[in-house]
Amino acid sequence: MAKSITEVLGIKYPIIQGAMAWIADAELVAAVSNAGGAGVIAAGGRSTEWVEQEIKKTRELTDKPFGVNVMLMAPNKDEIVEVICREKPAFVTLGAGNPVPFLEKFKSAGVKTVPVVPNVKLAKRIEAAGADAIVVEGMEAGGHIGVLTTMALMTQVIPEVGIPVVMAGGIADGRGLAAALLMGAAGVQMGTRFLVAEECNVHPKMKEKLLEAVDTDTIVTGLSIGGAVRGIKNKFSQDFVALEFSGKATKEELIERATGTNKLAAVDGDVENGMMQAGQSLLPLKKIEPVKAIIEGIVKEARETLANAGKIEI
Repeated sequence: MAKSITEVLGIKYPIIQGAMAWIADAELVAAVSNAGGAGVIAAGGRSTEWVEQEIKKTRELTDKPFGVNVMLMAPNKDEIVEVICREKPAFVTLGAGNPVPFLEKFKSAGVKTVPVVPNVKLAKRIEAAGADAIVVEGMEAGGHIGVLTTMALMTQVIPEVGIPVVMAGGIADGRGLAAALLMGAAGVQMGTRFLVAEECNVHPKMKEKLLEAVDTDTIVTGLSIGGAVRGIKNKFSQDFVALEFSGKATKEELIERATGTNKLAAVDGDVENGMMQAGQSLLPLKKIEPVKAIIEGIVKEARETLANAGKIEI
């Protein structure tokens, strides 16, 4: 059986914080790492200088392992890779592109690699290329999504690779963590669950909307143009989907309409005209509380669930 992600990254609990663009900064990342998980700085949409600054700032706030996410579609990805190799955080997660050409460079710099993959074929390719672990993300996740569910991915990916598999997508509580571990996962990645953390600097209006949301309140935009993104239903997302399937807008017009809307919601607080990226598991988001309380609650519930699992008979 593959190692736990705790062994691979040198962390206490098998929980990685998802890299949420315009949201996951030094304050949130350090809080997650200090609480025993692995925080991840989100470089997507950010300048190279910002990424370097946040790595240094995170080091001032924690002496625990943390990572940086590289969005491989970013125009400044090569510069960000150079910064990471120079600053040497514990690990990188890589998505939205082909991570293989970058793996050896990170390895030479002593930075562990954890690419994000959506299917078995890519998982095997990434394993063969020498990645330390992978994140496999189901379509229940917030932000950019694939086409397979988390359960289907756990069923099919975990038995096919030998490196640690971290599961993501719709996992927001201790029962979800326990289920993933029972399926053979090395750990989980959670993003949406940390949006209501005290240390998360997402706009307060977005936090309010998340706390009000019910289980059916997410919607997927961009499905017809090959760029599916899950978020909370609001004026922007519902109008976008209506236009998307009306046949009255080109792919280019739809992309232009969506550009900048993530920042508009997360940073500026326009929760009607911005895209509030979030996953499907919304009911566990009950209150704003410190990251430490969130993680300790998840771990406690996971331990109780695993203990009770031993009593089940079939």
